[in-house]
Amino acid sequence: MELDRNQHSVYLLNYHLVMVIKYRRKVITDEVSEYLKHQFVRVGEFYGVTLQEWNHDVDHVHVLFRATPHTEITKFLNAYKSSSSRMVKKKFPEITQYLWKSAFWTQSYCLISTGGAPLEVVKKYIENQGIK
Repeated sequence: MELDRNQHSVYLLNYHLVMVIKYRRKVITDEVSEYLKHQFVRVGEFYGVTLQEWNHDVDHVHVLFRATPHTEITKFLNAYKSSSSRMVKKKFPEITQYLWKSAFWTQSYCLISTGGAPLEVVKKYIENQGIK
């Protein structure tokens, strides 16, 4: 497992993100997904976010990404959802006929932190500290 570093710390912050299209409209094609992925990478550069894995279904996307301890995840997600919504409707205007008003993404999302080891392994490691 390779850890990230900065001047004062060593860290590994991985997240699994699921974002859903408003009302689960089926608008994500392979081409739309690639464009959304490109936007994720572009916005992520400003927030210390690195894309690890991306996949999609017709109404939602799954993203695995890495962040830094200084990353403000909610600010990043709001910036991404806002800009990608605007840009995808501009690039693919046919999508707007399937959306309700101007909403592309739902307001909610699922964000799960993922570590390099299962929680039980970490718990046992902590419990056994100081025991010889």
